[in-house]
Amino acid sequence: QVQLVESGGGLVQAGGSLKLSCAASGSTGSINVMRWFRQAQGKERELVARIGSGGGTMYADSVQGRFTISRDNAKNTVYLQMNSLKPEDTAVYFCNARVFMTDYWGQGTQVTVSS
Repeated sequence: QVQLVESGGGLVQAGGSLKLSCAASGSTGSINVMRWFRQAQGKERELVARIGSGGGTMYADSVQGRFTISRDNAKNTVYLQMNSLKPEDTAVYFCNARVFMTDYWGQGTQVTVSS
């Protein structure tokens, strides 16, 4: 069992930065992959970034070069550093942890980018 809690969302002007955090608790030693998703109003949920158990990362084309995913295993926390934010980045951002064949989700945190 894994519990995830996101934080760090908020309102920011275009061009600004935010850093999201996702704190994991429970059976954190079994987490293989952690991912950030987002869902804008009226749109499908999309994968934003992924970090594997070996540290490899992957990003959606829309955020490549602007967002950075990282993890601190000692703190059982994954981060999403978001720079050069655009209005189209506005969405609810969700943290996901994969444990074997099971996915766990946080409650989501709202990111709003104004023009």
